Amino acid sequence: MSNSNFVDYVKICCRSGDGGAGSRHMHREKFVPRGGPDGGNGGRGGHIILRGNQNIWTLLHLKFRKHVIAEPGEGGSSSHKSGKQGGDEYLEVPIGTIARDVETGEVLCEINEVGQEYIIAKGGRGGLGNHNFKTAVNQAPDYAQPGEEGVEEWKILELKVLADVGLVGFPNAGKSTLLSVVSAAKPEIADYPFTTLVPNLGMVRYRNDRSFVMADIPGIIEGASEGKGLGHRFLRHIERNATLLFMVPCDSDDIKAEYKILLNELKKFNAELLDKPRILAITKCDMIDDVMEKQMKKLLPRGIKHVFISSVGEKNIDELKDVIWDSINSKTN
Repeated sequence: MSNSNFVDYVKICCRSGDGGAGSRHMHREKFVPRGGPDGGNGGRGGHIILRGNQNIWTLLHLKFRKHVIAEPGEGGSSSHKSGKQGGDEYLEVPIGTIARDVETGEVLCEINEVGQEYIIAKGGRGGLGNHNFKTAVNQAPDYAQPGEEGVEEWKILELKVLADVGLVGFPNAGKSTLLSVVSAAKPEIADYPFTTLVPNLGMVRYRNDRSFVMADIPGIIEGASEGKGLGHRFLRHIERNATLLFMVPCDSDDIKAEYKILLNELKKFNAELLDKPRILAITKCDMIDDVMEKQMKKLLPRGIKHVFISSVGEKNIDELKDVIWDSINSKTN
């Protein structure tokens, strides 16, 4: 999935349709000079509706569609005829899309199922025709309700990537390199921070023709939970990963401290992330020998399964796959 085609954030202006006005018509026939009010109701204005679509993986199709406008409802007419309802405007979105209000930041909905729908901008109600206001003391009302105006609001749509395992680590921890080795994905790889600016997905082949999905999440930095380094844009993708693979390079000054920083950023962003299964991969281990590896094991954080790997040298890659598969299986069974 190329960076240029992957869009996980859009801001759009949604304008729902105005409701049609009620009719003030009076019934008239040749031999019925005083037929009374028969004005119909106005039609409802069109809604703007999000709908989950399994065939869409990005918000790219909405990136340049800044304004979404639904049709207005038609006015009522004679003989109690209601006006036509304004056409609803459907926005097909990937599974995992959330909608927020721009002004309040409130989460309005999260689309988690195929075909799930949510109205993000309601159309205005149609006005009542004058026949609704007929009473015993007012047999011929000559007034009707106007249609209710639609709403015009800015909304933010954000996408959370769904994967079996998400790679969590600081920039240049080797996440993209691992993904390129174990899958057919071709993320950009370079020796500078924030090479990866959008998530990359890869299908990892496992034993007996089985497979699982791995997501390379852009690098986290300290303070990401407060939004530093586009932290919120990165961290939300982790919420839909079944297992988290923490990656810390072997040349880190303090592996345990680095792991705790990553864990703390996840906790501050969403404490529920700590309930997910976790694995620790010590990367770039082609730079150390067995003696150094043995010494480093004493300095690793406790209570988390760890694997020493080298993506370039393909060291312990199969062992890492086994650990990931066991974690995914224990999560789902």
